[in-house]
Amino acid sequence: MAAFLRRHRWFAVAVGLGALLRLITMLGFGPAMWFNDSYDYISVALHPRPHPIRPDGYGFWLLLLKPLHSLAFVVFTQHLMGLATAVLIYALLTKRFGLPGWGATLAALPVLFDAYQIQIEQMIMSDAMFVLLVVGVITLVLWHREMSWKVGAAVGGLLALTALTRSIGLPILALVAVYLLVKRTSWKTILALVMACAIPVVGYMGWFKAVNGQFAMTSSDGVILYMRTASFSDCHEMGLDPRAELKLALLCIPKKPEERGPSAQAYLWWDNDNQIHVFGAGMKFDAEMNQNTGAFATRAILSQPGDYLAVVAKDFIRAFRWDRQPFPDDRTFLQYQFGNNITTRLPAWTSFRGQTHTDAETYENGPAATVNTGPWSDIMITYQKIVRIPGLALGILLLIGLYGVALRWRKLGGPVLLPWLASVGLILAPAATAEFDYRYLIPAVPLACVAAAITLRRGFRPTAKPEVTEAA
Repeated sequence: MAAFLRRHRWFAVAVGLGALLRLITMLGFGPAMWFNDSYDYISVALHPRPHPIRPDGYGFWLLLLKPLHSLAFVVFTQHLMGLATAVLIYALLTKRFGLPGWGATLAALPVLFDAYQIQIEQMIMSDAMFVLLVVGVITLVLWHREMSWKVGAAVGGLLALTALTRSIGLPILALVAVYLLVKRTSWKTILALVMACAIPVVGYMGWFKAVNGQFAMTSSDGVILYMRTASFSDCHEMGLDPRAELKLALLCIPKKPEERGPSAQAYLWWDNDNQIHVFGAGMKFDAEMNQNTGAFATRAILSQPGDYLAVVAKDFIRAFRWDRQPFPDDRTFLQYQFGNNITTRLPAWTSFRGQTHTDAETYENGPAATVNTGPWSDIMITYQKIVRIPGLALGILLLIGLYGVALRWRKLGGPVLLPWLASVGLILAPAATAEFDYRYLIPAVPLACVAAAITLRRGFRPTAKPEVTEAA
């Protein structure tokens, strides 16, 4: 044990400090912190059902932990997930690619010390689980130069969990499958991967159809895409005929595009600005609304491709700013800050068979609002002002990874390609299908670090020979 710690002393120290910061966070903001989406996850844990807006993977995790009636234990497991993510990065880079301990530790530092990573682990949200699953998939794929069908099935199972945690995880299946095809992996392995992913996902979709009447994972993809187009859609440009296409025409936004606010989310969530509420309460996410809004959004994109690409590019570039401007609105932005007072009193919104604040209290079996406790809360509030990964740093990491892909063009990017594409995809996909949000950057950071570290590994002068050559 002593020899192991000496060999990996830098990483051991980093993990210890990262664990200490997480302990301080738990002491300072108990029992947990909350986000707008948190209450839906709690509701699923209390009343299991396929949720219309987002998959239930994280809700099932809460359901599994529900007998403990402890939100503090929930966030404790999420902090362990954050530390486990760092361990995966370190193990992959040292064992698979031969980086020295200090070099691999540098690549794991953002996961261990970024204040926003730690803060989101303290929230009742799916992000910490999603990050661990995505990094787990990439680690497992890159670890094996020759992948057996059993490993392929394990990767497929992880991909299924990833997709059932957040819908954006499903496209990673296609990315991994294409990567394995490029590597000329055996068809048995790829088939095992696809089947292991498809069986639980299709099973979930069947359950969703039995309850909601639609064979899908959610009934929100069309509605969310409508939100994406809400900042530029122009029914005159789209050529909508109100007499022949009344259902779509009712979704037209009266304000001219140049008069609309900076955030498209207003046209979905905030009733004073959206059009969807004209169809009646509780109709935002039913199957018909999802179909109509999806058709409207597709029409807007095809009719105004330049406007669509402009908003996607604007949100993509927004990810690489040095500063963090309040977006999409002040309330959402504040929920990512330690010390905000938004959830020191939980909202009394209507939920499935209850209200949000009573749902949280039922799960906790007691008070569930966030309590800011000094001096621990003050430590993390100050820490967050100093220690964070700015968007510019993420951009630099991706540029280093792109350089690594270019260097290995004869091998189609080699092992750098998969984590680099996954990182870029996790930034680009929300910009293309929803709208920018700061928490969407969190899973992209560790993958960008892995891609950059593999690119620069020769500069680290490894002291140990990697177990597998980079020819993979």
